[in-house]
Amino acid sequence: MGPGLIDPVVAAPAGPEAPPSRVRRAVLAAVAVLVAVAMVAQLWPASTAPEGEVVAAAGTDTVAVLAGAPFSIDPARHGDLGSASYVSQLFETLTAVDPSLTVRPALAASWSVEDEGRRVVFTLRDGLAFSDGTSLTADDVVRSWRRLFDPADPSPLASLIADVVGVRDLLSGRSSDVTTLGVRAEGEARVVVDLERGGGDLPAIVSGAPFAIVPPSAGSGEIAPIADGFVGSGGYVLSAIEEDAFVLTANPRYWAGEPAIRTVRMLTTLGGLSTVDVFVAGGVDVAQIGFLDAGWIAYDRTLGPSLRSDPSLSVTYYGFDTTRPPFDDVRVRQAFARAVDWRRLAALDEVGSSVPATGLVPTGMPGAPEGDYLPPFDPEAARGLLAEAGYPGGAGLPAISFIANGGGYDGAIVAMLEEHLGVTVDYATMDFDAYQERLATDPPELWSLSWVADYPGPNDFLGVLLGTGSTANQGGWSNADFDAAIADAGAAASRADATAAYARAMAVVRDEVPVVPVSYGTSFSLVREGLLGASQNGLGILRLAGLAWGTTP
Repeated sequence: MGPGLIDPVVAAPAGPEAPPSRVRRAVLAAVAVLVAVAMVAQLWPASTAPEGEVVAAAGTDTVAVLAGAPFSIDPARHGDLGSASYVSQLFETLTAVDPSLTVRPALAASWSVEDEGRRVVFTLRDGLAFSDGTSLTADDVVRSWRRLFDPADPSPLASLIADVVGVRDLLSGRSSDVTTLGVRAEGEARVVVDLERGGGDLPAIVSGAPFAIVPPSAGSGEIAPIADGFVGSGGYVLSAIEEDAFVLTANPRYWAGEPAIRTVRMLTTLGGLSTVDVFVAGGVDVAQIGFLDAGWIAYDRTLGPSLRSDPSLSVTYYGFDTTRPPFDDVRVRQAFARAVDWRRLAALDEVGSSVPATGLVPTGMPGAPEGDYLPPFDPEAARGLLAEAGYPGGAGLPAISFIANGGGYDGAIVAMLEEHLGVTVDYATMDFDAYQERLATDPPELWSLSWVADYPGPNDFLGVLLGTGSTANQGGWSNADFDAAIADAGAAASRADATAAYARAMAVVRDEVPVVPVSYGTSFSLVREGLLGASQNGLGILRLAGLAWGTTP
């Protein structure tokens, strides 16, 4: 849950072999979770396509979704949006976020914020059970959340709950005792969470996929994608793994009742065929598409009514490794930031495919500060800053390695740095999995990511991405003024006070330049006529348990 996670920047999928979204949310887990839950089904406009030109779906109890292959189906191990789209169906969270970005009850029937915000108490629903019929209690919540802090392999998104007592010590290595985590069970139905400071955002944060509840059989190792004997807490169970799909079957013990769609095929590949052609032929009912396809489909009389466009609470940004020269010097970061016309890059992108960023927090995020928080484009000042740092005209500058997953702005950035600073950048691309590993273990001097909201709150793009010690802080940046602003936002007595504190944090990011945001995203998809509930809330996850056929497919 943006909800969330961190992810490398990628271009719009060129074909069906690429998952609909490759944005990681935290360790690469941002364009994280995240669980978007469609609590209200919506009927799409009736199609005007000539009858028979778009083949109907296979049956009233089946839906096919183009999802790509998951990196992991384990809530504690995943950090990417594609994996979250699976985790969110197989395992349920205490809360959920509806299309209006309102936090709703899920496994928890209610919650209360106590002790001036430093304690949150969740009360579970009566009669909860895992898919195998065993009871789901408060002890399962505590055990599931402790799994996020395995000393040998902590969750890439564990920093989402950094304000919970014990989390910072666990993430920093000062403690390896997961029982020190400030989460405890009181009886079978009450989960008490103690925080170091105000935790008003906690009910929203734990709607994200990392905080989903797993059965005792999950143990401490990674949950393997094995269909036989699968046990979950979500709307669906994994019933089969085929060559081209993960097959999910409705969970009759789901807390909200057995989902209306009995079988969902999560397609991992289309065998090299066009997504649009497969949709027209009836092979897929929901599929995310790139802007190039969306551009012409909007004017197509047959397919146009099936096109959906949803604002995405996501940001594409570029970052620096601030732990070593030359970008440990703020003047060098400022020089590189001012030498690139970031606003023009975003504005020249395909109209409608993205929105120029004004800061790290996307437009539309509740509580986001207003104003422009991007560094100014000023090549002359950039050259002066670089000279002041001891690198006049780029002379003496250490080799700059720029590695990305293949973003559309990369080439222009390299060209502007050479034109305005005389700097030669060694640019290379890596595939998604290798890029994730590189960023987690040995980040290059310059890198790019996209991040989708894990939950509807500015801190998911600020403290989670840039806070000192955060698992999602790829560049290793640390700033006391920024951390203090984030702390003040968390302890704020009102939304206005929190927004003001976040504005201070964004100003620090603008001036200190650990990262530079470039654009906010837009999501495009094709949805079969008559399929209800196929709406997103900006967090990038389609809630399968909310789907139903409203007309005969």
